[in-house]
Amino acid sequence: MHRPPFMKRLTMKDGTRLHYKDWGTGPAVVFSHGWPLNADSWESQMMYLASLGFRCIAHDRRGHGRSTQPWLGNDMDTYADDLAELITQLALERVTLVGFSAGGGEVARYVGRHGTKNVARVALISAVPPLMLQTPANPGGLPMKTFDGMRAQSLADRAQLYRDLASGPFFGANRPGAKVSQGVMDSFWRQGMLAGHKNTFDCIKAFSETDFTDDLARIDVPTLIVHGDDDQIVPIDAAGRASAKRIKHATLKVYPGAPHGLADTHKDRLNEDLLGFLRT
Repeated sequence: MHRPPFMKRLTMKDGTRLHYKDWGTGPAVVFSHGWPLNADSWESQMMYLASLGFRCIAHDRRGHGRSTQPWLGNDMDTYADDLAELITQLALERVTLVGFSAGGGEVARYVGRHGTKNVARVALISAVPPLMLQTPANPGGLPMKTFDGMRAQSLADRAQLYRDLASGPFFGANRPGAKVSQGVMDSFWRQGMLAGHKNTFDCIKAFSETDFTDDLARIDVPTLIVHGDDDQIVPIDAAGRASAKRIKHATLKVYPGAPHGLADTHKDRLNEDLLGFLRT
């Protein structure tokens, strides 16, 4: 069946098909989304930057959005290799990689596995590196019971899990005086329900238990780290601030009072910061 021209897909080596958006012309900026979202979560940043002379590309990670939902391969190594294939198949050069939350882990693991030969810059937004899970070596992380609870909720009623996240900690809607529109919360839920159940379930382990410490050490290009100091999903001390200490060329920008989902709640500030970073 003929596919409409706006439905762009790439086929990975294992046959998995990745849906992607490709807007604008100019220097390439590749966006990696968070869990359980898809490329739609980047529409504010892509619209802004594509209008100002950048080629903005965002894919639905395998198992998410409109991409294939494979039973296996829902891990950071495979996500990073998919990103590498996307860059190769689209013949992109000197790209800027922008990763949000779990997507920040994907970007870090890409560098760890494929290096920075074809990377001009890296931006980590509310990102999970270096390690979310609490361990003896990482006492500031979150305990395993947090992620076990997410898995249990996902199996019991993942639709309600996504509603609870959107209406609570993800956008900071549970904070006094918070102003988060119903539309933004509904968009989070819609994107989550487009993703495969097995894929999002496996991804909890991928984003929480993968140690990106060695990957961060390989990032040798200018890096922007943006994190809210009221992030209830990925705490800033164990994530943004810890990553900034491990990357030689990193600039940390802390958004006071910002929640995890700052790409929506603080989109104007993030857009301007990304633009300034891209133009340096």
